[in-house]
Amino acid sequence: MESSVPIVAITVGNTRTRWGLFRGKELSSAQSMNSDDTAGITAAIQTLTTDLHGVPIVMSSVNEPAARAISSALEQSDAGRVLRIGEDVLVPMQHALDDASTLGQDRILCAFAAFRRAKQACVVIDAGTAITVDFVDGEGTFLGGAIAPGLNMMLASMHEHTAALPKLEYQAPDDGKGAFGLDTRHAMILGVRAAATGLVHYLIDAYATAYEAYPQIIATGGDAATLFEKDDLVEHIVP
Repeated sequence: MESSVPIVAITVGNTRTRWGLFRGKELSSAQSMNSDDTAGITAAIQTLTTDLHGVPIVMSSVNEPAARAISSALEQSDAGRVLRIGEDVLVPMQHALDDASTLGQDRILCAFAAFRRAKQACVVIDAGTAITVDFVDGEGTFLGGAIAPGLNMMLASMHEHTAALPKLEYQAPDDGKGAFGLDTRHAMILGVRAAATGLVHYLIDAYATAYEAYPQIIATGGDAATLFEKDDLVEHIVP
C-alpha cells in the first residue's frame, strides 16, 4: 500500500478508541471516544470517510469485544472495508519472545513505529490503562518488556481493596505542595506517580545494562505527558 493513499487508522483500547486520517505521515481529524460507544464511533468515522469512497480502514485492538462490535458496525455501514491488524495486515517486525501468541497489538505497533522513526535501539513506554515498557534492539528486533498497572488502575485497586481509601481519577499533583502527601488523596496521587515513574526508571536502567548501551527513550499513551514531560530520561513524548 503506497504511503500517498489515505488511510483511516483506528486503535481500540481497553478504555478509549482513537482514530484519525493519515495521508502519508500526516495525521488529521484525530478523535477518540469510549470504546463501548459503538454507535458514536461508527457515526464519526462515517462522517470522516464521506468524501473518501473506498478508503481503507485499518484497525488494531487490545479489546476484542469492542473491536468486533465496531468492525461489524462499520462493515454494515458505507464507511469502507475494515482491515484488521494481525489478520489482514501483518506487522513486519522480528521478535525474540518465547511466545508471541498473546502479544498485544499496541505493544508491537508502538515498538515498530518507534524503531522506524528512531532507527536505533529504543525503549518504548506506553502509559495508558496499563503501562508497558518495551525494548527494541539496534537491529529492530522486539525483545519484550514489562507490563504494569496504569495510574487509574492503581488508584481503582486501592479503593476497591481497602475500606477507607477514596475513589479517585488521576490528576497531576500540585508540586507546590512539596514532596509529602498532605492528605489521603494527595498521598495516593503522589504514590501512583512515584510507582509509575520509578517503574520506568528501573526498567530503563535494566534494559540499558542488559543491552550494554543506552537506548533512545520514547513515551506515548494518554498519561505520557503528565508523567514524563519534565523527565530527564524520556527524550521524546509522542501523543
